[in-house]
Amino acid sequence: MASFPEYDQFDGTGLAELIKKGEISSLEVCEEAIRRAENLNPQLNAIITKTYALARETAKSSCGDAPFCGVPFLLKDAHHALKGVPMSCGSALLKTYIPQYDAEIVRRFKKAGLIILGKTNTPEFKLAYVTEPKAFGPTRNPWNPEYSCGGSSGGSAAAVAAGIVPFASATDEGGSIRVPASYCGLFGLKPSRGRNPVGPDFDEEWSGMSHSHVVTRSVRDSAVMLDAVCGFENGAPYGIFNKERPFIEEVDIAPGKLRIAFYLRAAYGKNIHPECVKAVEQACTLLTDLGHEVVEEEPDFREEDAALNYVIVVIGNAAALVDKLVRIHGRSKVRRELELSNYTFYGLGRALKALDFVKAKRRWTQFGVTMDQMLNKYDVVLTPTLGQPPVPVGSQQLGRADRFSMKLIASFIGSMMLTSRKLTDAILDKTVDTIMRGQMPVTFIANITGQPAMSVPLHWSKDGLPCGVQFIGRYGDEAKLLRLAGQLEKAQPWFDKRPQIQQ
Repeated sequence: MASFPEYDQFDGTGLAELIKKGEISSLEVCEEAIRRAENLNPQLNAIITKTYALARETAKSSCGDAPFCGVPFLLKDAHHALKGVPMSCGSALLKTYIPQYDAEIVRRFKKAGLIILGKTNTPEFKLAYVTEPKAFGPTRNPWNPEYSCGGSSGGSAAAVAAGIVPFASATDEGGSIRVPASYCGLFGLKPSRGRNPVGPDFDEEWSGMSHSHVVTRSVRDSAVMLDAVCGFENGAPYGIFNKERPFIEEVDIAPGKLRIAFYLRAAYGKNIHPECVKAVEQACTLLTDLGHEVVEEEPDFREEDAALNYVIVVIGNAAALVDKLVRIHGRSKVRRELELSNYTFYGLGRALKALDFVKAKRRWTQFGVTMDQMLNKYDVVLTPTLGQPPVPVGSQQLGRADRFSMKLIASFIGSMMLTSRKLTDAILDKTVDTIMRGQMPVTFIANITGQPAMSVPLHWSKDGLPCGVQFIGRYGDEAKLLRLAGQLEKAQPWFDKRPQIQQ
């Protein structure tokens, strides 16, 4: 079968149009994606499970008028369960786990006509801003393989940036769509809480902080996909209904003159990196040239306070997950096979009290009110997606001192030490600093509040690495973000930028 060298000149919507017109077959497109995966994945380590036989079989079937009829696709190997295919969640412990059902969003992906080629790499339990799980090794950035692709949807982002597929599934618990989108020069929209399905294994989906969607090269693909998969899900703990018109129509509607607030304040004892400052400053200039009003104003909260209350809830959910695994597999096996940081979360989570969790969730509500008040004054808020450019592979791994501390906390002696509230608080503060200081994410506030947010690829550093900028919108108002994204994409196109690793 002849190759299709023009493959990556089209987004997913464009490929679907070619297939529907009969200009190329779904099977031909599928084979091209597989060829690229086989050629590029050894350099990237983005795909950890192949479902090529299933993809070829699916590509032979008609999908009618489905929006993405016959288009190749990849699933993140966490939460997005595909019946009969292993789902490890990035953990050696779960390498043999095979779901007996499709996640609801996967069912909707299939209904949209997508051809699933495999599953993508992710950090263990999605709990990192880089994708370097012990179970599968690091995924590398197509723009420079010495650098990380970000996390936790890093495998998906690397595969899309390299041109293996036009888009791939992603989840976002603290920036896990937007961070790898920023690292890899992609468009990454985190929808509002309740917009897209999270079941059937709800578990309140990490206390409402987790959202599912895709990473894409074009804005319209993100919008079409949102139309295809959004909508209420029976039994889900959250739901949102307001939608004036199809999201794809929003992309070509002029946003009008928007009032946009931006801020670049220091956090965790570090200043925003000059390249990330430059990304925001250039975005401000572009926005002003497009007729928007841009004002510097900071929200009335501190990142350190928000991070502490975010991390308390993360640790509580992680501890509950590990506790479930202990009951299934036994403590010794779990301790042996889990990554040290996540087993440490188990010990720290057990030391925290229900009172800590409730107080943290109440602070979430206060942060939501603060951001809502700011977004009553402004249409959107602009920040860097991250406080620094992509980091080298391996640079975020635990140092010797951190590993010693975590081993101690995870031990019997550590459990005794954690009976001291003063010591527990000190360890918690250190944990927050370790998680946040490394990459200085400015993303997790939108997970706390449930507001929609997007990373837009408008800047590349002097070293040729992408540095995205983030826009946060009002709850339920993805439409305004998509209008703005469509305008920015036309004014400063990024689709034809190509990374170092490519076909």
